[in-house]
Amino acid sequence: NDILPLSNSVPEDVGKADQLKDEGNNHMKEENYAAAVDCYTQAIELDPNNAVYYCNRAAAQSKLSHYTDAIKDCEKAIAIDSKYSKAYGRMGLALTAMNKFEEAVTSYQKALDLDPENDSYKSNLKIAEQKLREVSSPTGTGLSFDMASLINNPAFITMAASLMQNPQVQQLMSGMMTNAIGGPAAGVGGLTDLSSLIQAGQQFAQQIQQQNPELIEQLRNHIRSRSFSSSTDEHS
Repeated sequence: NDILPLSNSVPEDVGKADQLKDEGNNHMKEENYAAAVDCYTQAIELDPNNAVYYCNRAAAQSKLSHYTDAIKDCEKAIAIDSKYSKAYGRMGLALTAMNKFEEAVTSYQKALDLDPENDSYKSNLKIAEQKLREVSSPTGTGLSFDMASLINNPAFITMAASLMQNPQVQQLMSGMMTNAIGGPAAGVGGLTDLSSLIQAGQQFAQQIQQQNPELIEQLRNHIRSRSFSSSTDEHS
């Protein structure tokens, strides 16, 4: 909500700032995000009332996982230009990365109000709304795995085969199969008992975490990278 002072930049500074912005954009293409932040920061110092510089720096900050800084830059861009749809879109990305799904939905909706034909805003809004429903659900976990990629992951297959040699896992799976076909425990602590099913899933997840924590992190990164459209990362 800060009110920025009127720019006293001279034409030479404005021209230099624009060159620095272009350099920052090139660094973004090369995935040199720290250098991009530096260029955009220098551009802002020369021309502090240009919303594009703040918005572009927000994109670089998000790439570095500096989501709080990215949101602040988006807010500054919006303070300068309240109709800057890209600033709302990039703020939505940062908010989603911070699991602030309700605020992310609001940002994407505002971006779409300003740019109704933007497909990336539409898709990212749907994702944020789905995430919000998941965390709002009593049984929601907030996780959405790509099962096809998971099953085709050699590390997961190897780990699963190893787990199946574990007597405790064999006993757990045997009991679940018995209950599934109407065994004596079905409906009384069997698969129809939600708490027992959740407990079994938690035990399985804990064993996965213990045996191969690196795979869990890979899966999280895979999900995160596939979750959002990258078209909002185009730079002005």
